[in-house]
Amino acid sequence: MSTMKAMQVPEAGSDFTLTETEIPSPADNEVLIKVQACGICHSDAIVKDGLMPGIEYPRTPGHEVIGTIKKLGTSVDHWEKGQRVGVGWHGGHCYKCEACRKGDFINCENGKITGLHFDGGYAEYLAAPESALAAIPDSLDSAEAAPLLCAGITTFNALRNSNLEPGDIVAVQGIGGLGHLGVQYANKFGCEVVALSRGTDKKALAQKLGAHEYIDTNANDAAEELQKMGGAKVILATAPNSEAISSVVNGLGRNGELIVVAATNDPIEVTPFQLIMGRKSIAGWPSGDAKDSEDTLNFSALTDVTPEIETYPLEEANEAYAHMINNEARFRVVLEM
Repeated sequence: MSTMKAMQVPEAGSDFTLTETEIPSPADNEVLIKVQACGICHSDAIVKDGLMPGIEYPRTPGHEVIGTIKKLGTSVDHWEKGQRVGVGWHGGHCYKCEACRKGDFINCENGKITGLHFDGGYAEYLAAPESALAAIPDSLDSAEAAPLLCAGITTFNALRNSNLEPGDIVAVQGIGGLGHLGVQYANKFGCEVVALSRGTDKKALAQKLGAHEYIDTNANDAAEELQKMGGAKVILATAPNSEAISSVVNGLGRNGELIVVAATNDPIEVTPFQLIMGRKSIAGWPSGDAKDSEDTLNFSALTDVTPEIETYPLEEANEAYAHMINNEARFRVVLEM
């Protein structure tokens, strides 16, 4: 029996445990992937803390996976052994339900979530459905590509599906794991980028990443400052602080859109009058399917969009996760095998 190392959650609320477990055999529609890197995401807490019903334990988390195909299932013919692929949050779809028939794979009624419905990338190997795979451009480093399968696809997809046009003002609220990628994508889309963050610690970096303006929200009213510029066409809310998100609604220009990608349980406060005057709107955006992942990776390679990362070995997953969940990581944390 061939075995591998994996950092598993034995039961909800437990720390990660280093285990020696059997290398999985791919089903007919799956491939076996030898993992090179796996990003650590805040939503890994769903598995670690048992925040959704129906999770089977022990479970190996991880949905920002980069690796090479080692074995193909019998029905897989689109991919090749040795090919480098990525597996994101979208862990595959059925092609049969109403959503799939409409091409809406992210809302597949029978869809899977990587690292939640099947073991993810906190391991040396994983078996993943063919429909979850995204090809990786050769120019992307594996560790740097991993966060693009969650933070990258979320911000890229949200912006490209908005009503943006080149030259429009895009304000990115929060310059962290999501926001520092949002700034880069908005810049590459040809927009005028305004970074919003507390204090001035991230000003130089935001400008280096492509922000044309920086607003210190501790010292200034961000909404008022945005209105002085003519109002934002899009405000991308990436920091999980509902009060801060609520405070920037008035910074939208006519037909402006507040797009929320920061996951928070607290309500956003906005009055109908704020939206009616100026025909403003608020929307949320999830990540995307495997095709969206490929689009994100290809665009990132083409335009040199790169996440800021900190790396840890697989065996230090507990320390890496704590660094992320306690907000000690400035941007993204990645496990390297």
